Amino acid sequence: MLTNIHPKAKIGNNVIIEPFATVYEDVVIGDNCWIASNAVIMDGARIGNNCKIFPGAIISAESQDLKYNGEYATTVIGDNTTIREYVTIHKGTSDKKTTIVGSNCLLMSYVHVAHDCIIGNNVVIANLVQLAGHVFVGNWVIIEGTAAIQQFVSIGEHSFIAGGSLVRKNVPPYVKAAREPLSYIGVNTIGLRRRGFNDQQIINIEDIYRVIYVQNSNMTTALRVAELEVPVSDEKEVVLEFIRNSTKGIMRGLS
Repeated sequence: MLTNIHPKAKIGNNVIIEPFATVYEDVVIGDNCWIASNAVIMDGARIGNNCKIFPGAIISAESQDLKYNGEYATTVIGDNTTIREYVTIHKGTSDKKTTIVGSNCLLMSYVHVAHDCIIGNNVVIANLVQLAGHVFVGNWVIIEGTAAIQQFVSIGEHSFIAGGSLVRKNVPPYVKAAREPLSYIGVNTIGLRRRGFNDQQIINIEDIYRVIYVQNSNMTTALRVAELEVPVSDEKEVVLEFIRNSTKGIMRGLS
């Protein structure tokens, strides 16, 4: 037997663990998963069903945070998620005690997900993207290759981050972000249509961001105008709630 599987690890049905993979003691792996050669699944990993983990990936390693003091923490991976070659995902610290990658996600080669990150469902993170600690990524986000996300940043649902971006401020929902410094470059219309948003919903979103990023340079004023003048919609509430809760600050608008 060339595979190192701890006898106390909990392995589901129809799981394939290739030779030279390593599975530690405090690990749970769901049904129908595939763990490739040279993948390392460390203590605290909780992996859902139908996941694929490619060679060289390391799941649930201890945090690199210098404040980490060995406290118990986990890494949770949702169902149907694919983790490609040499991805590293670190377990949580005393802050959230867990790092979460949702269901139906794709993390491409060399992605790093640091401690206490929370990644939603249906997220695609391309090659060489680096997420610092405590980052939040909403559902249906796409981050193109080599982007770097600063600690404590939040990325709103259905947004799109262009390749090579340096993300230092929060990115609101439904938008496209690019340039340096990172800026609003429009609504993620193509992505929203692919996910079933209708014309009226997209118009609602465009109306909100026209007020916030085109007609007003002051965010406090923009929020007040949006609350009073933009028609009520679910999309409006999602955007305004995200911005109100953004203590990190919001990325800049068009210049």
